[in-house]
Amino acid sequence: MNFKKMLVLLGVLVIAAVVITACSTPGPVGPAGPEGPAGPQGEPGPAPAATDLTCTECHNDTGLVSVKMAGWEVSKHGNGIAMAEEYGNKSCSFCHSGNSFRDAIAAGTNFSNQEAGAVEPARQDCYTCHQIHTTYTKDDFALRTESAVALVVSGQTFDGGAGNLCANCHQARRYMANFVDKVDATKYAPTARFNTHYSSQVDVMLGVVDVNAALGVEGKASTHLKVEDTCVGCHMGANQNHTFKAEVATCVECHADATDTNVGGKVTELADKVAQLEKALLAKNLIAEGPEGYAAVPQKEATALDAKTAGALFTYFLYEEDGSEGIHNPAYFNTLVDAALEALK
Repeated sequence: MNFKKMLVLLGVLVIAAVVITACSTPGPVGPAGPEGPAGPQGEPGPAPAATDLTCTECHNDTGLVSVKMAGWEVSKHGNGIAMAEEYGNKSCSFCHSGNSFRDAIAAGTNFSNQEAGAVEPARQDCYTCHQIHTTYTKDDFALRTESAVALVVSGQTFDGGAGNLCANCHQARRYMANFVDKVDATKYAPTARFNTHYSSQVDVMLGVVDVNAALGVEGKASTHLKVEDTCVGCHMGANQNHTFKAEVATCVECHADATDTNVGGKVTELADKVAQLEKALLAKNLIAEGPEGYAAVPQKEATALDAKTAGALFTYFLYEEDGSEGIHNPAYFNTLVDAALEALK
């Protein structure tokens, strides 16, 4: 092969290599074409078994949900009438309507700063306290909040574990300071509702109600704050009893011989002293029969009460509205009642 032919052959090979290289490099992607027709439907998959559904973690033949609901239905949370009476009142709906409570807890507000009541009533039901139907597993039994609670009236902080949920409502709405006489600021002008508004449990446990100053006593926190999860530990116990009645089994953990909540007869002893206080208040015409038991006889200006007399009256209603027969803070109530009896002599 002569030199000229070799050059021609070499040129052909170079051109071929260039062409092949160009062909192997993809060009830019063109526009998508129209969607093709749907393919044939596939064979149906197997139906899920009940065991595949997380719903069955709660809704099953153990009666888990129905048992809790049965207990709840006989509690005041389940059958109280305040829900129907007060749901539309912005000052009341936070505690008396479950839907308002849920929204407020999510928003980080409390009963003192609600802008409106509920549009329709709802009981303090499962959804009020628990994160129901969020994950559709038992995780939904988690409480909506266990954060420590800053008390609205006293400014104190309550941190009682799971009991913090309860503390959002079970705290005082008012103290004696709300009843200072408008003419003489050293005296008090009781109305028929000279009280904390039924919900002083947390304030009592902390021993911080301002009646302390009126009677000249030192308020001390309850030893029952040591119970794990406080309110929940005492009122629901290990089995999470939703009647919310105090569990004697919890008492026995500290009081080995307890057979009921009247441990060592202390409840009876305090009740006897409160009966003496009631008699003294009746004798001084400071209380009178009302539609819901005894109520304070209204006083103002010329008949306004001095601090100690007003403190004695306020102590009586603090005991009544706490509702625990003094068990929430026995030492505190005994100190208050003793001072109240002394003030009325």
